[in-house]
Amino acid sequence: MSIPAAYLGMVLIWTTTPLAIKWSSEGIGPWLGVSARMQLGVFVCLVLVALMSRRMRWYPAARNTYLAAGLGIWGAMSAVYWGTQFIPSGMVSVVFGLTPVVTGLFSAIVLRERTFSLFRGLGMLLGIMGLLLVFKHSLRLDNQQFPGLVAVLISVIIHALSAVWIKRIDAGLHPLETTTGALLVAVPLFWISYSFSALEIDVQVSARALWSILYLGVIATAFGFVLYYYVLREVSATAVALATLITPVLALLLGAWLNHEQISTTDMLGTGVILTGLASYQWGDRIIRRETATS
Repeated sequence: MSIPAAYLGMVLIWTTTPLAIKWSSEGIGPWLGVSARMQLGVFVCLVLVALMSRRMRWYPAARNTYLAAGLGIWGAMSAVYWGTQFIPSGMVSVVFGLTPVVTGLFSAIVLRERTFSLFRGLGMLLGIMGLLLVFKHSLRLDNQQFPGLVAVLISVIIHALSAVWIKRIDAGLHPLETTTGALLVAVPLFWISYSFSALEIDVQVSARALWSILYLGVIATAFGFVLYYYVLREVSATAVALATLITPVLALLLGAWLNHEQISTTDMLGTGVILTGLASYQWGDRIIRRETATS
């Protein structure tokens, strides 16, 4: 598979995932929604492993990769599923737009990548300013959207840490192996988390929730994670995170179109500032070097 094709597939899946997450929790709550999704995902992955006649490898680096990926999936997905109860699905993608900045910071610390410069610092500042604009009405302790914002930010941090951890291990695994091993670690943790939830007793699964779980389990989990771990194996963790440059606006529009979520002028302005900051973070230094070289 070509890297650009895998990257495009990953972007399209990431664009639709926040809305599907919100729908999948309707009537059943976040914990049962995410547990059912991951259970279906690991089943599909095991079937694919059998059909492809692959054998899971269990040498130390492989086990460490499965642990890093599995804990990342459990931590990040638990936080984002819980957070989507309080904020619109499009906003989830906007917050995840800060992933390149967070990943770049961890890459600089853990992988010793030369990540930060003037333009990248400016990009980080603009990203934070844009986030404050988007949530200017939510950043009050008495507002129910505030815990959702914090939860999704925690999800971003866990996701970035997991990606950098996997890059540091560098086990050279097939993406299907990484996905299957990660889900074998994560699925029991999701069901344990669900067992501690005393609020989700009256389960009423709507047709929309059921179809969303099927989509998330088969497409977003089984195939989406395979694409993600394939791209992560081939390019830098920060470059993978840059997919979140594209998804916020698409996810906002999708949420407004299919879920009738309101998009204010301030939301769009804040999203634009975030995207400008992330563009500065990624391409600012490159443009300056090119201009300097041609002058």
